[in-house]
Amino acid sequence: MAGTAHIYQSLIANLLIAGAKGTAAVFTGSGAMLAETIHSGADCGNQLLLLMGVKKAGKPPDADHPLGYGRMLYFWSFMVALLLFMGGGAFSIYEGIHKLQAPEPVTKVWLGFIILGFSLLLEGWATWSNIRELNKRRGKTPFFRFLRETKDSDLVVVFGENGAAVLGLALAMASLAVAWQTKDPMWDAVGSLCIGVVLIIVAVFLAVEVQSLLVGERADPRIEACVHVSIQEDARMLSARTVVTVQQGPGEVMVAVKIRCRPDVTAGELSELINGFEARLRGRCPEAKWCYVEPDLSA
Repeated sequence: MAGTAHIYQSLIANLLIAGAKGTAAVFTGSGAMLAETIHSGADCGNQLLLLMGVKKAGKPPDADHPLGYGRMLYFWSFMVALLLFMGGGAFSIYEGIHKLQAPEPVTKVWLGFIILGFSLLLEGWATWSNIRELNKRRGKTPFFRFLRETKDSDLVVVFGENGAAVLGLALAMASLAVAWQTKDPMWDAVGSLCIGVVLIIVAVFLAVEVQSLLVGERADPRIEACVHVSIQEDARMLSARTVVTVQQGPGEVMVAVKIRCRPDVTAGELSELINGFEARLRGRCPEAKWCYVEPDLSA
């Protein structure tokens, strides 16, 4: 199961940031600042949902769920994407439209910049920690390709939240600065709208990535390659007729394979043959927790 240190880091950062932004929103009257406060508050809820998902996904298999609860993390990751869409993106757009219809001058801009700068430092720290964890896990895989292909949904969700937060803070600072310089509060409302659009784009990206895992996505192709290599190491096995892999959760894969064996293999040898294959496969791929093998003795 994936570690949770990166989730706790983001939770602590967002709790501090939400409080700071909320204070600044009250004193400045900034719509963009209020949108960022709601965004950070929603992120705190998101991290709590991810922590709950990690805990539930770690439950052992039982009679009702023989393949375990690994996909629970994908379910809660999908819920986070929905919360980011509604609690962050949709509300920010609503606030921007409201401010356009009833503009209010921003005040105490200096306080807003101090809070935003403080928030940017914290979010930058959380994002950098997240990127380091991504780099550790991706190995030589290109960064953005790893984001699309990784099965660790919690890591991708936290990165998406943190990345959106950094960009949102930059937009809030820019809109606040322009509104202050031009004395036109419309720019503050525009900043809120832009933040909402960014959050919705990130939420849609996360939802698309997670839904594939939730439905039942093929595991890393490396596991299929290990199946073929493990077959070749026993001369009694000729080839794999069918290989099916399904990602059941982070670090949990189900493998089903139909292996063509030599016709002279006896029924007594099949058990030894299959057990040896499973041991070799799990030695290469410990994440293959469930392995179902069907021998085929046809020519």
